[in-house]
Amino acid sequence: MLWIDVNDIAIELAEKHPDIDPTYILFTDLKKLVTDLEGFEDSHEKSNEKILEAIQMLWIEELE
Repeated sequence: MLWIDVNDIAIELAEKHPDIDPTYILFTDLKKLVTDLEGFEDSHEKSNEKILEAIQMLWIEELE
């Protein structure tokens, strides 16, 4: 997975972390969760606020 795979990342996070409410997650914590996902192979430095926000919004939608 790469940072641009925001849909896949959101689905993986929802499945692996059902106990976390993404509404209140800090972007620093979100970045760590993403980079810790199995199969994530992108550079840690390629993330930005826009990408993290997109992942967060999709993760919230995934739980609804």
